[in-house]
Amino acid sequence: MRGTAVMLTAAGGLLCLVTAVLPGPKSGTGTGAGAGADMAAPAAPLAGATPSAPTSPAPPANSSPAVATPTADVGATTAATSQPPAKEIRPPASSPAPSAGRIQPGATYKGVATAYAAGDGNGACLFGPSDDLMIAAMNTTDYESSRACGAYVRVRAASGASITVRITNECPLPCAPGQLDLSEQAFAKLADPKLGRIPITWSLLSPHTSGPLSIRYKTGSSPYWCGIQVIDHRNPVARLEVRTTNGWRRLPRTDYNYFLSSDGSGCGGAMRITDIYGEQLTVDGTALLPNVAQPTRVQFAPH
Repeated sequence: MRGTAVMLTAAGGLLCLVTAVLPGPKSGTGTGAGAGADMAAPAAPLAGATPSAPTSPAPPANSSPAVATPTADVGATTAATSQPPAKEIRPPASSPAPSAGRIQPGATYKGVATAYAAGDGNGACLFGPSDDLMIAAMNTTDYESSRACGAYVRVRAASGASITVRITNECPLPCAPGQLDLSEQAFAKLADPKLGRIPITWSLLSPHTSGPLSIRYKTGSSPYWCGIQVIDHRNPVARLEVRTTNGWRRLPRTDYNYFLSSDGSGCGGAMRITDIYGEQLTVDGTALLPNVAQPTRVQFAPH
């Protein structure tokens, strides 16, 4: 019995020794409840590894390195080196884009020239009598409700002869688009008047005229209704506005070359005149004197 007890004691000791040297489960690799307990606990460092002690979290794998320029700095660099924003390079309010219309700068038009007896030089544009009869009547289509009034055009014949005329009149139908009805004096500069009708080309001019433009109020104008006309202008006039208590107001244009204020708004006050190139001139104010040409101090620039 004593021998048996000794053997059992020796076997028990050997079993404890074997159990102590067997490896246990790895942290974080288990499943179920045991795995949850292991995940919650701090992971032990692997054998042979050197623990790191960073002072801040490491950046994600796809982030820029620490030396990259932050977004805010990129914006500052762009602002310092890029062109000014669009709002800083737009034309000022006093210089709008060129006005649309049938007669455009730089274009050449084809048509025919005829002749008429110009008399004292007055016509549908109501500029009044003139000693300068190098003038012409524009066909109704290109006359465009008096928009062509006062325009200077260079007219060329097939022979090579040319002349500059000013539009002071309208040539009604059957005058066709492109047609100019020249004064007899102007027609004679291009061809024998006996021909009566010749092919031509013509284009808009912006001549170097002297003197400022003038303003004239129509007969019957008053603080309650007025018609305003621009005369002696270098370039064709596209619009006329008057200053009112509510700001600038654009006036409608008649086919007899006056801008009308049917309720008197702006009559006798400041006005703003725009040519077909987009240039605007401001006239501070003129006396409300009907049928009197009042010179200003401004004139459109040549082109």
